[in-house]
Amino acid sequence: MYLSTIIETVSAWAAQEPKIYALAIGLIGAAIISGVINIGAMAVVWLERKFLGDIQARFGPNRVGSRWGLLQLGADAIKLFTKEDSIPRGADKPVYVWAPIIASITTMLVAAAIPFGALRIDGKDYPLVVANMDISAFYVEAALSITTIAVFMAGFSSNNKYSMLGAFRGIARMIAYEVPMGVCVIAVALMAHSLNLVEIVESQTLWYAFAQPLGFIVFTIALVTDLGRIPFDQSEAEEEIIAGYTTEYGGIRWGLLYFQEYINMLLGSILLVLLFLGGWKGPSIPVITVLSPMVWFLMKVLIVLIFLIWVRGSLVRFRIDQVTDLGWKWMLPLSLVNLAWAAFVGLYFA
Repeated sequence: MYLSTIIETVSAWAAQEPKIYALAIGLIGAAIISGVINIGAMAVVWLERKFLGDIQARFGPNRVGSRWGLLQLGADAIKLFTKEDSIPRGADKPVYVWAPIIASITTMLVAAAIPFGALRIDGKDYPLVVANMDISAFYVEAALSITTIAVFMAGFSSNNKYSMLGAFRGIARMIAYEVPMGVCVIAVALMAHSLNLVEIVESQTLWYAFAQPLGFIVFTIALVTDLGRIPFDQSEAEEEIIAGYTTEYGGIRWGLLYFQEYINMLLGSILLVLLFLGGWKGPSIPVITVLSPMVWFLMKVLIVLIFLIWVRGSLVRFRIDQVTDLGWKWMLPLSLVNLAWAAFVGLYFA
């Protein structure tokens, strides 16, 4: 009852002062999501180290860093902040410097429009989102692809042939998989009759992973490709091009590029949960009814993250020609088949 009174008071104030309310929400939201996604990405780094160490029977990640290896994260951060900052000779300095910054800004643009769960008050779910846009599903998918531009900037500006190869591989991969990924988002929007992520979650009386199993598989593969994770990490392939677009980076700049990969992994997992796995929807849990949506949401995101880590630890890297062939010859046609299915079902049950 107390929380509902606060919400009604804030809603009344927002109606009276919409511009001040929007500015306040923007500033407070930016500060909160900065903390949430950075802490969340640190947790993902820790989870990947521990889980990969277990499934590959590697002793190091499971023993260093004191209890549960938590101190290793701090040690890594100190090392990156204190390393010498150098720029390779012949590099395009402005582009080289701005590439990690663009990558970091991109993650903030994505995070601003993604709902991070919800709170259940008096039987109603209140989504936790800074910018609840009508086209947020398309916006997030498009903003995620900007990361590829940062990858290209880093590879192009480094004056290194291996970095350049990694940059071109990233562009080729992005073009091949952004189209089927976008088609899958359109298919979900057709069934939900909305491109708003909050409304897409609320429309899932049946998870779209079951209503569109083909779209779910295509979107998941395209998402793993977009995130540049094994078996689709051709832009960094160590055995072929050293470290790809990050070869000439070190210190804090390399740390920013490395960290944004894990932030994107977290945001991509959240997007998959919102589009296909019912978001925060789930039965109320006694005692913690208010937090029930958050519990379901975090459990689903954790399962997706573990799946992505398990894929990395289990599969081998594809060649770049195999990746582009898979994208154009299989993913795109299958995504169009799924779109036709979604259009038929969406119109029939509209």
